[in-house]
Amino acid sequence: PGLEQGLDTRLRMGAAASVSGEDLELEAFVAAKTAYDALEDKSDNAATMRAVKEAYVSKLKPATAPTKRNIFILFGPPAAGKGTHGPRLAELFSIPTLSTGDMLRAAVAEGSEIGKQAESIMQAGGLVSDEIVAGCIKERIAKDDCGKGFILDGFPRTVEQAKALDEMLNATSEAVSQVIALEVPDEVLVERITGRWIHKESGRSYHVKFSPPKSLQEGMTPSAETMLDDETGQPLMQRQDDTEEALTKRLANYHSQTVPILSHYEPTGAVRKVNANQDMEEVWKEVNSGLPSSA
Repeated sequence: PGLEQGLDTRLRMGAAASVSGEDLELEAFVAAKTAYDALEDKSDNAATMRAVKEAYVSKLKPATAPTKRNIFILFGPPAAGKGTHGPRLAELFSIPTLSTGDMLRAAVAEGSEIGKQAESIMQAGGLVSDEIVAGCIKERIAKDDCGKGFILDGFPRTVEQAKALDEMLNATSEAVSQVIALEVPDEVLVERITGRWIHKESGRSYHVKFSPPKSLQEGMTPSAETMLDDETGQPLMQRQDDTEEALTKRLANYHSQTVPILSHYEPTGAVRKVNANQDMEEVWKEVNSGLPSSA
């Protein structure tokens, strides 16, 4: 009876005059009184007090606001430097870089419903639809390692895909934080692409002009004999599509379908254009200067 009388008195006082700063406490007393009234057996004073106290304290704890995720789109043409700056961005924010190819392969390996759909299409030699890619991304970004955010590399490639991404994020009251657009003139990209050699097993990348292996001495002609991996001494190789002809087609597709994505996101203020035609460290400084806090 004493406990019930005390709760009733406090509630009447709170109802008569809501004092600034005491609304939370009043809610706590309401919760305590509700818990008290819900108890059928009040004979155990210790148990009754414990139930009332738990209800009271639970209301005094401030609600924890959901953590805002950092959601980046790493944007740029082939050889713009996404493979260089993406890992640094991922390390800075402790978030994963997600590529559509990796996500599709992972979904297939996991045997998810989306993975099964993608596998049947890929085995038939078809192109995976935007709907399946979006579903794959939706599954992936729900995993624990994306709790702080994630970086999308290679998606979206069209305005339609960007709209699908926006709709997906809007369902959880989220939006793209930044679109980091690495900009390089086409003629520079040709030089970067055609001079690129890679070590197939490790993925290490070299360039005959900008980052040659130790085996390529001055005056030598780049070849399988002169382009050797620094760590293993194994021959390097050039990708089949690392040619001027292939790049010309890829750039035409990039400018016609992918570049309009910037116009889609510019009204939101998310787009940051970075001059990627400069020293690698200078590019990173420019990228880093406009990033949100990583704390």
